[in-house]
Amino acid sequence: MPELFQWITLLPMQTVAELPEYIRTADKLLSAEERQDIIRYLAEHPKDGDLMEGTGGVRKLRWRRGGQGKSGGVRVIYYFHDDAMPLYLLTLFAKGDRANLSKAERNELAGLTTLLVKAWRGKRA
Repeated sequence: MPELFQWITLLPMQTVAELPEYIRTADKLLSAEERQDIIRYLAEHPKDGDLMEGTGGVRKLRWRRGGQGKSGGVRVIYYFHDDAMPLYLLTLFAKGDRANLSKAERNELAGLTTLLVKAWRGKRA
């Protein structure tokens, strides 16, 4: 007897929030379609970015843009704490504009992650 239905496993997608710095930079560097593609991708794969040392868990995702490949693309800086908390898009930069974040910027991000977690837990309490 043939099966009447097919089982499909759907994984829940992660909620994604864009911070103002990310929005400002994304408006300059990405098309609307590229921006949505990044959001969709990270909603499905929140742990894909490389963990950045000294940031409190911030990740960097290499993303190609406009047919330029990953080497000519952007670096998306985001924070993923866990499945219960939104993934926060923090900022991004074109690879050609800079190689990486400075130690001071990484320290600032570490402080920001602490604030994001405290704020989220405060809302949930």
